[in-house]
Amino acid sequence: MDKILFKGLIIVGLFFLTWTVLRQIDYVTLFKIEESTKKLEEKLDDLFWQAIEREETIIDQAAITNTLDSIITKICDKNQIDRSTIKAHIVLKDEVNAFALPNGHLIVYSGLITASENQEELSGVVCHEIAHIQLKHVMKKLLKEIGIGVLVSITTGNKTGKTINQVLKILSSSAFDRSLEKEADLKAVEYLSNAKINPEPFANFLYKLAEKTDATAENLAWISSHPASQERAEYIIDAIKTKKTYYQPVVSKETWSSLKKKIAHLEESVYAD
Repeated sequence: MDKILFKGLIIVGLFFLTWTVLRQIDYVTLFKIEESTKKLEEKLDDLFWQAIEREETIIDQAAITNTLDSIITKICDKNQIDRSTIKAHIVLKDEVNAFALPNGHLIVYSGLITASENQEELSGVVCHEIAHIQLKHVMKKLLKEIGIGVLVSITTGNKTGKTINQVLKILSSSAFDRSLEKEADLKAVEYLSNAKINPEPFANFLYKLAEKTDATAENLAWISSHPASQERAEYIIDAIKTKKTYYQPVVSKETWSSLKKKIAHLEESVYAD
């Protein structure tokens, strides 16, 4: 009886201790910090996107963008992601690259589509970048590498366009911490599996990147910004082993082939000049 009473007193004591600690938390302040961070993300996202619009060629042909939109829409729908929060754009650039901005802009270079042998490879990279967005990795990276002071200065107009471009270059060409990359990779596998898109080609894509030599990698930005590609491919393959499901393509072979041809035609017409 005494033991039961003693245990009861401990439970009651722990309850009041927890309640007292929770009372000390200033939830209003926490909410304001979260709200301020969200506004900072939105302002940075808009500034970076405006810089890209000024300096890059954005592909806005529906015959091209609709295919990417179809892939992203299915990924979002099958993973309870608000589709309106992912603002995807295709930039006409022969680099094999894709990257995310702080508040949902997803930039895909035409060179990535050209280099993707199938829609599943492209879908894997897209899922990886959506994971960075959903997991708030972009702001974590900026806060660590740039600092809150510089970021706030950019949004208040105290930094030049040159500074914005320098920060944008960090987002597009430098790696996240390895732990964040792994988290995004595994989340990408989850997204792909839920959308019934085969994740294995994503691992194969990483294997292909790992096999590229320095001599052939100068336009493969996803190599320099995503190191240890072979290691990543291996743990993705391990994760796939637990994902037993029926996979199906998002778009038809004809639609995928048409996208590749249209992108190749655009690249040829631009780089031939």
